[in-house]
Amino acid sequence: IISMAQDSRSVHFPVGILGISSGSLLLLINNYASTPGEDFIPQTALGILLLVIAAVLANAGVLSLSHGQLFSLLCLTVSGLWTGSGLVYILAGQGVIPPDDLGPSLVPGLAAFTLALLLIAIVALLAKRAVLFIIALSISLACAHEIAGLSAAGFGRSATAANYLFVCLAGVYFGVGHLLSYINHGEVELVATWAKEKPVQKAQQDPECTSMTLVSLVMNLLAASVLACPLLGVVPQLSTGHVPWLWTAGVFQLAMCVLSYRDMDPLGATFCGFMALLRFAEGYTALLFSIQPSSPVPFPVVFSVLLFITAVFSCQKSLTEGVYQLFFVAYLIAIAAEPLGFLQRGTQGVQAAIFVVSAGVLFVYALNMNFSRRIPTGQGLLKALVSKINALTLRTHDKDFHTPYLGLSKYADAEVLGHACSVLAAFAITATIGERGPLFVLVLPWAVVAGGVLQLLCGSVCFARGKTLESTAFILYGVMWVVWGLTRYGGLYGESRGFNVAVGIIGFMLFNALVTVAALFLNVAWFAYALTFQLILISFLLDAIGSLPFGYDIGVTIIFGLVSFYCFLAHLFNGTFQSPQIPLGPALVKFSGTGGSRDACLHVPARKATSVNQIAEIMKNGGICGMPTDTVYVLVAACNRPDAVVKAYKVKKQAQDRPMSMWISSIKQLDPVKHLLSPLLLDFMEAAWPSSISMVIPRGPWLDAFGLGEAAKHIGTPQSIAIRSPDCTVATHLINMVGPIAVTSANPTGEADTTHHNQVYAKLGDKVNGVLCDGPSPENIASTVVDCTKIETGHIGFFRVGLIPKSKVLHIFEEVQRRHKHGKMNPAFEADSSESPMSDHLYASVDEEITEENIDENKNMPKMNT
Repeated sequence: IISMAQDSRSVHFPVGILGISSGSLLLLINNYASTPGEDFIPQTALGILLLVIAAVLANAGVLSLSHGQLFSLLCLTVSGLWTGSGLVYILAGQGVIPPDDLGPSLVPGLAAFTLALLLIAIVALLAKRAVLFIIALSISLACAHEIAGLSAAGFGRSATAANYLFVCLAGVYFGVGHLLSYINHGEVELVATWAKEKPVQKAQQDPECTSMTLVSLVMNLLAASVLACPLLGVVPQLSTGHVPWLWTAGVFQLAMCVLSYRDMDPLGATFCGFMALLRFAEGYTALLFSIQPSSPVPFPVVFSVLLFITAVFSCQKSLTEGVYQLFFVAYLIAIAAEPLGFLQRGTQGVQAAIFVVSAGVLFVYALNMNFSRRIPTGQGLLKALVSKINALTLRTHDKDFHTPYLGLSKYADAEVLGHACSVLAAFAITATIGERGPLFVLVLPWAVVAGGVLQLLCGSVCFARGKTLESTAFILYGVMWVVWGLTRYGGLYGESRGFNVAVGIIGFMLFNALVTVAALFLNVAWFAYALTFQLILISFLLDAIGSLPFGYDIGVTIIFGLVSFYCFLAHLFNGTFQSPQIPLGPALVKFSGTGGSRDACLHVPARKATSVNQIAEIMKNGGICGMPTDTVYVLVAACNRPDAVVKAYKVKKQAQDRPMSMWISSIKQLDPVKHLLSPLLLDFMEAAWPSSISMVIPRGPWLDAFGLGEAAKHIGTPQSIAIRSPDCTVATHLINMVGPIAVTSANPTGEADTTHHNQVYAKLGDKVNGVLCDGPSPENIASTVVDCTKIETGHIGFFRVGLIPKSKVLHIFEEVQRRHKHGKMNPAFEADSSESPMSDHLYASVDEEITEENIDENKNMPKMNT
């Protein structure tokens, strides 16, 4: 269990507690000061203030996900409560909801949060989380008394205010206490705030028991309550006042979808995306309850198939997770069987069952999240079953599962949800409207939310993962579905078919043509996906100009839906099983030297010692690799493997005036040849390294000691060689394991330096054996190259001024010279200083002034590459 002491280390805990207290104070004043005929705080103002506080609570809850999951669940639950009720108050204040409908609008949402907060309070009590127990229980009782007050005028408002008073007192005391503890690092604490509570054993986290999963369950509980209340007679029917609750649940489900991708849980993110789609469709139906829109049969049938497949694969997390999702499959089947879908009693009955099941699963998961002794949920049953089938091998889902495409941020792959949304949008527009208006058929939310909003979300996640083509396709298609859905099925299209609409569609077709061409370089499945969407765009164009052949639009949308379904199934299957694989096909077009497949070379995270060991073994066996440094990414090969050095030289297509350089981890690697080098040079190296300073030194017999052989001609020029010790832990550790390495920048000659591992993969992915991935380079500037070929005369020059400024290099050199002037030599070289061929020459020139002419006298020396 995460203790209160652990929560107090973060400022998000007191912020969240004080945020709950401020909202409770607002409701406390309003309930105490209001009279039966008039509210003390105007309803619009009350709603806006609750929305502001709800946003603060949501922020605190999200930021505390990693260290206080029960607290995070409480913050997000209360945020959902005040978001929904705040929106209802705003609608009531603006006259959208009649005064008599305020009670029926608030009761379903308050009932759901009464139960959810009561369950959280019970778990907090069992976990000995006193402050969370007091807050959750008090707000739960306040919601219950508010329901009573709405049912009978003048009853329950004082009790509601009293409960919020408990929240204020406890929240202010504990919040201020923890805030003081945080600010003063525990030196000032209030009595009994548990800031010094000893940490207890933390429960090992289950993949199914996360705050995202629990918040998603709370939102399912909320939607089920709203839809089941008409069946139970609590409210007359769905109405506009219920839209805020349903759409609040939808927005929170979208947020949980994004956070699940961030938590490397693509199955959980897909389910949250599906639930968000249902919530928005339910809210749309409640908004138009007066015209009672009917639901097209094909869509819920296809949706139930997708959700059933997702439920089966979710069994790998736990059997409970898969069975729970099957209730929503039954819900979709009920929608398909009922002409009016959400408005009829069959679907509302299934929602009543979902309400009960959601409450039970929420309680079990909350207990399992906070205790080491867990209630069995069937976790691992699928793995045990698959292990007995020789033909199937499950993938190991750890934090490094997605490392081949680390991208700019760490997110899971979103292709499963993206392709599922394409299936849903395609089958949604197969519905025929006939003589009725477009709003009378439930197509708009399916096309706009599934094809548009969720596709845009998937495109954003793919972009964060560094998947340029996938993100471009999803975003482009999402925009197209939004535009077409709003114009064709939102009543904006009307009878204005003609040239203006056709021009816009032609623009989309041109963009999609570029995506289709680019998909040739990815795989067959993506090419078919982009090509069939082009057929849909053609149907839109033909419809705009009034020349659409009968049945063409339905035919191409079904074809696109089937291709999307194949891609959905392939990504879901391949993400679950290591073998066998559903083929996506090879790239149809390949250019030499550009890109490569996911398996072109090994990609491993640079921050793991095992990854560095893998790259070191590759280099010891003659491989070449991409590596991060203190500047830009470089291409490296072991000096004792001449064949690898020659390979790196050819891969780079090295220009003759930009030779490769040699890197060492420290000057200790020069011990075998130190008697052949100047003591002043070695002292300068020791003072300047590790850093982004490359030193050009005279070439000599000392180079033969590193096993370069015939490959030595590719390192430096016939007269000199550049050498450096990088200021990078990963690079230094790798060089310690491999020995001195030959280095060149990881880009073909003439192109810009590579500043991200994705660029190394794109430019040289099929030509190198591995890449150490560390995201963006810390610096986009190359090293400073210093001419040390005449250092024994007291002169240094500069071939290139890079990351390290000239003044700093000169200062370091002057300090080294000053030590030598006073006879302070490097102890490692005192014994053989008399034998050094350069020693007599050295001290004759140490007093010479370092002038600008000295620096620039070698300006015509060859350019160095790194």
